[in-house]
Amino acid sequence: MPRHGATFLALVCLAAAAPAAGTASLAAQSRPALDLALPSGASLSTDGPLVRAAHVMDDAQMRDLLRNGFPARLHYRVELWTVGGWFNDLDRSAEWDVIVRYDPLDRNYRVARIVGDRVTPLGQFTQYADAQTAVEQPFRAPIAARRGKRSYYNVALDVETLSLTELDEVERWLRGELRPAVRGQRNPVTPVTRGLRTLFVRLIGGERRHYEVRSATFRT
Repeated sequence: MPRHGATFLALVCLAAAAPAAGTASLAAQSRPALDLALPSGASLSTDGPLVRAAHVMDDAQMRDLLRNGFPARLHYRVELWTVGGWFNDLDRSAEWDVIVRYDPLDRNYRVARIVGDRVTPLGQFTQYADAQTAVEQPFRAPIAARRGKRSYYNVALDVETLSLTELDEVERWLRGELRPAVRGQRNPVTPVTRGLRTLFVRLIGGERRHYEVRSATFRT
């Protein structure tokens, strides 16, 4: 078997065995949660809610994936809904990302927040726990309710450790095919190969994890 193929199979086997090894430690950790805090008083019409993800990166599997070059992406979406008679209406929404990746050369974790076209570095950390703390910093959503409305916020968070696009690049690296990736050329993807890649994503724990929370109804 070619060396790259053997490496690929080894990654799959090790990742598939990882959940069993970490089960006991995960049970002792706090439950992942998505927290939302409304502004107080008159600030409801000028400020957005404070949003915080807690313990969503606690598991050892995610830490191992980061250490092996798979970045983590936390995608937030905050929706502002107005309460009507028969139906509630989506007034507006805001989205942002927090990206975490491990740099093997510097041996540190880099955390950044991306809002639109603006990238805000949140720090570089040698310890995984410190990177977690940066990820869990509360962030005020760039959205606010209109005056004279009964409204509520709905916040959704998707945590991914790997996407199919990133997996394409990993597979090319394993095969030693760096040049097509540099030129931007991509090999055709058949339903069979896409299915196999999706299976690989799930084996290494890279499936999307979804969290959601809704605020109480309020009037501005």
